Amino acid sequence: MTTQPDRDYLLSMVREFRKLPQETDWLEFKVNQANPVAIGEYISALSNAAALRGKSHAYILWGIEDGTHEVVGTKFSPTTARKGGEPLENWLLRLLEPRIDFAFHEVVIEEQRVVLLEIDRAFHVPVAFKGVEFIRVGSAKKKLKDHPEKERALWRLFDRVSFEQEIALERASAADVLKLLDYPTYFHLLRVPPADGADATVEALARDRLVARNLSGGFDVTNLGAMLFARDLGDFPRIRRKALRVIFYRGTDRLHALAEREFVEGYASGFTAFLDYVTARLPAYEEIVGGLRVPMPSFPEGAVRELLANALIHQDFTTTGAAPMVEVFDGRLEISNPGEPLVDTQRFLDTPPVSRNETVASLMRRFRICEERGSGIDKVVEEIERHHLPPPRFDVPPGFTRVVLSDRKTLAQMDRQERLRACYLHACLQFVTNRRMTNSSLRERLGVPGKNASIVSRVLREAVEAELIVVANPENGVRLRHYVPFWAVTSGSSE
Repeated sequence: MTTQPDRDYLLSMVREFRKLPQETDWLEFKVNQANPVAIGEYISALSNAAALRGKSHAYILWGIEDGTHEVVGTKFSPTTARKGGEPLENWLLRLLEPRIDFAFHEVVIEEQRVVLLEIDRAFHVPVAFKGVEFIRVGSAKKKLKDHPEKERALWRLFDRVSFEQEIALERASAADVLKLLDYPTYFHLLRVPPADGADATVEALARDRLVARNLSGGFDVTNLGAMLFARDLGDFPRIRRKALRVIFYRGTDRLHALAEREFVEGYASGFTAFLDYVTARLPAYEEIVGGLRVPMPSFPEGAVRELLANALIHQDFTTTGAAPMVEVFDGRLEISNPGEPLVDTQRFLDTPPVSRNETVASLMRRFRICEERGSGIDKVVEEIERHHLPPPRFDVPPGFTRVVLSDRKTLAQMDRQERLRACYLHACLQFVTNRRMTNSSLRERLGVPGKNASIVSRVLREAVEAELIVVANPENGVRLRHYVPFWAVTSGSSE
């Protein structure tokens, strides 16, 4: 089996379909009937039916006579077909919700032209065309709402099957699996000896649900396996757009890109390469250590590592056409991922970890790529404080999560929001590590000399007024006071 629809692959698919005794609820035979509205409705119906049947794809095949399955050829040409002056594919894609991948392929069989439409199965929600959801009942196309038992079954399926266990590639041989997945790195990350032989290797991958045995023969590569260990994500059409992108810009905006790279490797097998590429190209400054000038990165590698791992692991994989990104500007670094956070950004340091991709997170912990104890944000803040950098900023643009790290600034160079955020995050970090935040600890964090303690006192006062922190012992004098984040009091755990 190949991962690209070359002629041999298409021929084998058509041969398999012709052997079936009749149409199925995930396969439709046509000759020349190619009404655009009907095609859109069939895409919805077949995609939803494929999900119910556990198929990764559904198909429409033109040029094959229904009943006899004889090759008769077709006049339908998807490349020239239009609807209202708009190319057919664009028109269909615009009216499908949610947008799913589908592709037309043409092949000549017995001197007859045949067209195959390959359609992704529905994931997470039923697929609708022009606002209406359809389903196959036998070989008939029906509105899903008229068959509530199938609608309920679909929703139960969506609730049960995680993205990680959905199928990225069907019916690959053991040899193909080993070509597609970077299995040596899998064993290396687990720190165990490689399995002996192809069959034993694939069985080891199956135990971690990176692949699954297909009842029709061969193996299915799961999204989990492809996402973590693909040698090239482009081999897996459903997830190829999830490749990490790294862009370096000149200046503070996105007008002038100096360098851009898309990493096609799986997240686990490629993580070290991702991190090395980014950190090797980050700006640096010189610091005097022991009388010598030592280059120091503008952004601590430990913080970059944790944020990169978080972006990969906690993204919303169901968001189409979006991938994790690292963007480096003059004076700042941004790391973003599809999907809004599952917890309030103000509670990143104290909330127990919540992952929408628990299987991915679990394996990445076993590979020591992310922390077992939490989200890693506390480690990020600790690294930032140790280097006396401005506090990280957590943004939530619609549909995304973005973390912004800023280059070195003095307290005077920070704006009011940065000062308040630095104070609040310091209070959070001190609290979750069973330490107390005081005027002295905040002065040390901000790199402010003792003679300027009044400046820090003003920051503390502003943070209290903004209700970000609370005086934990107001009965004591100002010099003896310590502070906790606002949520430590509301949760009843200020001491």
